Amino acid sequence: MKLYYAPGVCSMAAHIVANEADILLELIKVDIRSEPHRVADGRNLKQLNEKCVVPVLELDDGRILTEGVAILHFLADQKPDAMLKPERDGFDHYRLHEWLTFISSELHKTFSPWLFHPEYGVDAANVAKERLLERFDFLDRHLASAKFLVGDRFSIADAYCFTIINWSEGRGIDLGRWPNLMHYMSIVMSRPAVRITMQAEGLSK
Repeated sequence: MKLYYAPGVCSMAAHIVANEADILLELIKVDIRSEPHRVADGRNLKQLNEKCVVPVLELDDGRILTEGVAILHFLADQKPDAMLKPERDGFDHYRLHEWLTFISSELHKTFSPWLFHPEYGVDAANVAKERLLERFDFLDRHLASAKFLVGDRFSIADAYCFTIINWSEGRGIDLGRWPNLMHYMSIVMSRPAVRITMQAEGLSK
């Protein structure tokens, strides 16, 4: 399988999950700062994904899967023994979906006008920042009594959450204000699969 990605953006969650599950992916870098977005082989990303965003997962049979959360589920389902998702017959199955929705709508998309859309203006960026700080407060309260987001095991939700929260440093957000969240980030960062992913994407030594 091929993962079309850009370093450090939301596609990193899929890369982490693949490494956690020991799934071999061919990594193909996309320049999301170019217009149009260019794949390493010279193609326009829009040829693979009409939405022109990463991640994009190309299966061995040529089928294309887009949208980060869908890709996270797909990868985790390829290696159920990695236990990156709760059992379907338990309530934590729904907790996982609850967290994935929160991360997608309340964290990921709230960062967007601040990180990726300067054309929205300073007011939109300030509103996004204030909303993020409130969401970090919520996360910090949850993590006061929980090691991971769902149950006591690392899951695809943690891979996604870590990826998005990791954007904070580049925007001058000091996680020291949220000690539980900061501790959570250090726990996730210490996982071998996460370190390998960040090294492969050129984000750490």
